Amino acid sequence: MIEFRGVTKRFPDGTVAVDELDLVAEQGRITVFVGPSGCGKTTSLRMINRMIEPTGGELRVDGRDVLSADPAELRRGIGYVIQQAGLFPHRTIVDNIATVPMLVGSSKKAARDRAMELMEIVGLDTSMAGRYPAQLSGGQQQRVGVARALAADPPVLLMDEPFSAVDPIVRESLQEELLRLQSELGKTIVFVTHDIDEAIKLGDKVAVFRVGGRLAQYDEPGVLLSRPVDGFVDNFVGRDRGYRGLGFLSSDTIPIGSLPVLSVGDPLPDDGWSVVVDGSARPLGWVEAGEGRVTEEVIVPGGSLYAVESGSLRGALDAALSSPSGQGVAVDADGRVAGSVTADSVLEALPAARDSHNAA
Repeated sequence: MIEFRGVTKRFPDGTVAVDELDLVAEQGRITVFVGPSGCGKTTSLRMINRMIEPTGGELRVDGRDVLSADPAELRRGIGYVIQQAGLFPHRTIVDNIATVPMLVGSSKKAARDRAMELMEIVGLDTSMAGRYPAQLSGGQQQRVGVARALAADPPVLLMDEPFSAVDPIVRESLQEELLRLQSELGKTIVFVTHDIDEAIKLGDKVAVFRVGGRLAQYDEPGVLLSRPVDGFVDNFVGRDRGYRGLGFLSSDTIPIGSLPVLSVGDPLPDDGWSVVVDGSARPLGWVEAGEGRVTEEVIVPGGSLYAVESGSLRGALDAALSSPSGQGVAVDADGRVAGSVTADSVLEALPAARDSHNAA
């Protein structure tokens, strides 16, 4: 657990970067700091590992005041991931990851063995172990940065806009990877971003900062979207917060409809659209009515998929709206076609989902 108790950071020129911050980042959860430029979110993060020294208040990590700890010892228990990974360019990937374990006394072999394990954990092919950072893509470098931060098995992980320098597709995959890792490892993570969508997706709780380093609101993402405390938070979260809020409403009551299914080589449908599946019943895309047979050339990309067992109203609605047929493809836990959902069925399920969410 990380506790900010009236923490302030005032620089020598009189600038107040963080002003009387009171906040608790819960153990084993992801806490996201978000806000406009100059709001103090990165300064707040860096005070946790004393890269920046607080000038007032009290900051505790697992009950210990950070100012009473030796900085080097403190940092050995805190992983740190920054933009563009910050890797050592002259060291191989395996040696970049093994750096901290070797510094704290592990043998070179043990440190490298652990580094190879971590490469697999963060989704990197171990055949890349002997490469250098410049030989990797931006997304791969960020995965190395996460692996290096995890190498000493720290209970706390600080992440300062780690995915902001990669393209949107890679960024989304890195976000999913982080959520997967967190479900397995249960670290106490503080994550800084300027992107409200990223904050809402990743955070168990989200802290919105104002310019001047003051905390505006600290809540679970669903509460932040549905009940912003004032106009600043409302504007920062965005005008489409109602749509984002669907991501926190269960889709359990949405009926799953039937869906015409074809395989490559089958005759094209006589009417409307049909979904094309592979040999394992996983969707490949859509085909429209016409003459001839289903070939790879006539398959139309199908939009997003709606995962029935872990779905939300937002996921169901997005699947329906992004589909060329107007029907979203619902899939089971193994990715096989389970049926269809429509935008109308999502809207019909909305009142009951809201009532259930508010009751919880």
